[in-house]
Amino acid sequence: MKHMENAGFAHVSQEPEPAAQPAAADAGDGIDRRNFLSCMAWAGTGLLWSVVGGVPTSKLFAATTGAGKAAPAASFSFVQISDSHIGFNKAANQDVTGTLKQAIDKINHLPTTPDLLLHTGDITQSSKAAEFDTAQQIIKTARAGETLYVPGEHDTAIDDGVQYRQRFGKGAVGNGWYSFDHKGVHFIGLNNVQQIDAMGKLGPDQLAWLKNDLAQLTPSTPIVLFAHIPLWMVYPKWGWGTEDGAEALSYLKRFGSVTVLNGHIHQIVQKVEGNVAFHTATSTAFPQPAPGTAASAGPMVVPAGKLQSVLGVTKINYIARHSHLAIVDSSLAEKA
Repeated sequence: MKHMENAGFAHVSQEPEPAAQPAAADAGDGIDRRNFLSCMAWAGTGLLWSVVGGVPTSKLFAATTGAGKAAPAASFSFVQISDSHIGFNKAANQDVTGTLKQAIDKINHLPTTPDLLLHTGDITQSSKAAEFDTAQQIIKTARAGETLYVPGEHDTAIDDGVQYRQRFGKGAVGNGWYSFDHKGVHFIGLNNVQQIDAMGKLGPDQLAWLKNDLAQLTPSTPIVLFAHIPLWMVYPKWGWGTEDGAEALSYLKRFGSVTVLNGHIHQIVQKVEGNVAFHTATSTAFPQPAPGTAASAGPMVVPAGKLQSVLGVTKINYIARHSHLAIVDSSLAEKA
């Protein structure tokens, strides 16, 4: 995996709270409500996130192309898309095929061809053969060096992931996890939906494999880990987290640069915790409400004509010798 871009709906970004911030700002569920909701105003805008010397900073995407010092040349870049839900046809989006095509079109208009495209799950709505066929036909038109996948719970719903593994899991271990190296970066694709209950779960076999996979690497190796459901507890009340994610993350403590990419919640939430930068992706299909702002999770209807403004693409650049990845979010409404 070498180049990743992320396409999706409502962009919500959460900045890490300074250590001196009063504990009262936290609602008790792991979410800083004030920062979380204030960032909703950024929905649909393009942001460049980078971490230099352990400090995360952001700029509007447009600002990165203006006058001033040029950004360091990226060693490589890759794109991520997530939660296409091909087969979904309700009020939140009656043309998920069309919005997936728009996301791919944005990738195809990038100034440089990504090394890699990652899809972080829920390719389909009902894991039907026709849905997988449609998704594959659209995604294969993307101009990217290689396309890789991890499953979402919708991709394994009716057959325990048999079709998914036949199409996308060749060469994977167990129920669909794998790793590879690209230009000095170690990529790890995990399956945390196979044993899904209220929340995601990796299971003992996958955790043992992950521990062994990481044990062979030096602490200076940059790590990019991607799965469908967030590995950290974004909002347990809605099942937005992985039951044994903390165990997996404990294996990563000795590494200097770790980036964890997920989908599932259909909005961008970011945080940096120690050496780990977390980034959840938007959906190419429909937005979901921010945690705690609705009675439950689920497809969210936006006003007519506003759908494209809450769909977007994230481009991620890897810059050698920098601690994390630089992440750019842009909406489908923006011109390519």
